[in-house]
Amino acid sequence: MKFYILTLFPEMIEAGLGHSIIKRARDEGIINIETIDIRDFSHSKHRHVDDYPYGGGAGMVMQAQPVYDAFMSIKPKLSESCPVVYMTPQGKTFTQSKAEELSCFEDMVILCGHYEGVDERVIEEIVTCEISLGDFVLTGGELPAMAVVDAVARLIPGVLNKEESFMDESFSDGLLEYPQYTRPAEFMGRRVPDILLSGHHGNVDKWRREQSLERTLRKRPELLEKARLDENDKKYIDKLRNDNLTKK
Repeated sequence: MKFYILTLFPEMIEAGLGHSIIKRARDEGIINIETIDIRDFSHSKHRHVDDYPYGGGAGMVMQAQPVYDAFMSIKPKLSESCPVVYMTPQGKTFTQSKAEELSCFEDMVILCGHYEGVDERVIEEIVTCEISLGDFVLTGGELPAMAVVDAVARLIPGVLNKEESFMDESFSDGLLEYPQYTRPAEFMGRRVPDILLSGHHGNVDKWRREQSLERTLRKRPELLEKARLDENDKKYIDKLRNDNLTKK
């Protein structure tokens, strides 16, 4: 998969996505990440890409022309179905299901905004999808863009060592992940649950599922409304709720 990132700070993107699993995937050619410096397309001799907003107000706005020209420089490389994502607090909140959806494309473009935002006209012209990491504001779109690339890239076959590495992760089926343990078997008086040392895979799988259900009910109960649950899951959740009512 190919990622094209339109940004004012390509060095920030390269630094953030130049390590660990993503670096290995890039080195092996499983994914490709290309940064496009929007400043390179400025018509200003000082490479300015912003100006005062019409109507007044604080801050500056990224101009449409450099952003549009930067996008057009890569347009011939893009597939017909390539999504163009704009990172903005006004977008829909990014989720695991959205990451799965985006991972099915062969390429994608991400536009990183700055200052007070981007001239609305270029957004209307090139953007197909607006994404937010949550209800908060950052200084620019680079950090959210890196988060999206990381989440999408790790779903691409070959990026992780084993496909099952992300099968049981948080949100893969709408639930939070079960607790994880490693050696030693005891740490500061706390022992690994005996069932994980039993070697009985069926019991371990059952315990992990129940732990996911319990953790989700306790920490993020709203997720259960859309989670993929079977009848046994629903019965266990009812039991947990009844137990809590009894304790109260």
